[in-house]
Amino acid sequence: MKTGIAVRFIMAGLAATPSVAAAEWKPVEKVQTYSIVGTSGPELYQSIGARGPQVGGEVRAIAHTSFALTWSRKYETRGDACVLATAKPKLIITYVLPKPTNVLPPPVKANWDSFITGVGIHERVHGDFIVDMVRQIEAATVGLTVPDDPKCRKIREEMTKRLGALSNEQRQRSRDFDRDELSPGGNVHSLILQLVNGG
Repeated sequence: MKTGIAVRFIMAGLAATPSVAAAEWKPVEKVQTYSIVGTSGPELYQSIGARGPQVGGEVRAIAHTSFALTWSRKYETRGDACVLATAKPKLIITYVLPKPTNVLPPPVKANWDSFITGVGIHERVHGDFIVDMVRQIEAATVGLTVPDDPKCRKIREEMTKRLGALSNEQRQRSRDFDRDELSPGGNVHSLILQLVNGG
């Protein structure tokens, strides 16, 4: 699960130790684009500001990473305890990126190619954060045992507490990453300057 120049932007997205189960699943990654117009760097950036995905109210992003996560979980009662025996995630990560509809002059295209490559790399870091978060969830929940819970009700409350903490940690990590990348001298900030001033 995010500031720029001339237009206020955020870039969204979502870290952990690998688990044994990590080898058993892989995320599905999708790329979607939204159309922008212009034949110069400033025009393209202005179009991003007008057409970019909205994240957090009316703030528009250059790009956005989102995910859909579902689980196949198996609970077992062992004596009077409940155990989460297995949990297999299905994770779909979607990257939304801008795409010019105009044919760009060669110098502008070169700047654009550099810009969109850098933005794509940035968003895939968010994708890595999401995968890491899912692995953290596996590590924190698979094998979890709650005593005096023969109907497996208390275990769900305990999982909610653990997942809430992991989610908050991921969101903060994502915000910190975006802040660093978009601050003066940061990678995305530099890409914006190159696009706007170079074309």
